[in-house]
Amino acid sequence: MRIKVLFQSAVRMLSSLIILSVGAAAQAEGTAVKDIPFTAINGVRIGNAQNDQGKTGVTVLCFPNGAKTGVDVSGGGPASREMSALDPTKEDIGVHAIVLAGGSAYGLAASDGVMKCLEESGIGFDTGVALVPLVVQSDIYDLSYGRSDIRPDSAMGYEACRNALAGGEPLSGSVGVGVGATVGKLCGMKQSQKSGIGYHAVQLGTLKLGAVVVVNAIGDVYAHGQKIAGLMNAQRTEFIDSVQELYRRTDSRDLFPRTNTTLGVIVTNGKFDKAQLTRIAAQARNAYARSINPVGTLADGDTIYASSCGVPVYADINVVGTLAAEVMAKAIENAIVSSKMDDAEYLSHCPDLPTTQE
Repeated sequence: MRIKVLFQSAVRMLSSLIILSVGAAAQAEGTAVKDIPFTAINGVRIGNAQNDQGKTGVTVLCFPNGAKTGVDVSGGGPASREMSALDPTKEDIGVHAIVLAGGSAYGLAASDGVMKCLEESGIGFDTGVALVPLVVQSDIYDLSYGRSDIRPDSAMGYEACRNALAGGEPLSGSVGVGVGATVGKLCGMKQSQKSGIGYHAVQLGTLKLGAVVVVNAIGDVYAHGQKIAGLMNAQRTEFIDSVQELYRRTDSRDLFPRTNTTLGVIVTNGKFDKAQLTRIAAQARNAYARSINPVGTLADGDTIYASSCGVPVYADINVVGTLAAEVMAKAIENAIVSSKMDDAEYLSHCPDLPTTQE
């Protein structure tokens, strides 16, 4: 009798362990982060336009139904438009487009064309007498690559927006705003390398999250602890360390111009207001610190937007902020890997500028 009781207890214990194991496996499967195409995120469309002679371009993220958006600016010299509309203390309304462009402050004209395209497509806030699309924009400095007298304008912005509404492809590499992106510029363009725009997107349960980033940094870029792009020696035969080069300059002079900006956008279907999205953008900045060094200097205009679009799902802000940094880091890697260029071709587009190396 006792043996029978012990046997029954053992069977019940084994059954419980099996149930727990199956439950844990199912839970793990349900919470696994998996890669998805960026186009799987509903509510956002992406389009590009560029000038290959000028080596400059525009990338537009269009939200036809609007998207709550926050922003984090960690760099010292951003070229931007309508940034105050994203202040969490202001009205919690959505934007219809985020524009990333080259041309530094000159390129801000691209938003005029984006607004025109959106208005013609019936997208914007109905004020009773006119549709007013809300368009925010940030620009990189790419005037030292290609021709400095060719910059994004209204026509280029219009083309990029039209391509977005027509279902443009989010392509990593030297595309759109990524055409003029470069990295490792502490010693001038002759020792820098080509960069570009990168995308990455994942899904966690019902939550979808993607990152877009154009890497135009003064610093070096790292992935998995290894330097993958950045400052090279004068002979372009090997990497040298940007941070050590910076430390070598011990005087107090302003040693480099404000010609660098890494621009990122986090897009998610998580249900968040503008204040929460601002926080998510700030947490996504951890990816910059992990992947770029030095970063966030006064020579940079580093900026990250975070937008909520599509059919909203409830998600924990801490989970989303942590995931945003991981996805952004992968997008930075994709921007570099997809933009590799032969030295001869790269240098042919660099003006004959003196370096700042001593």
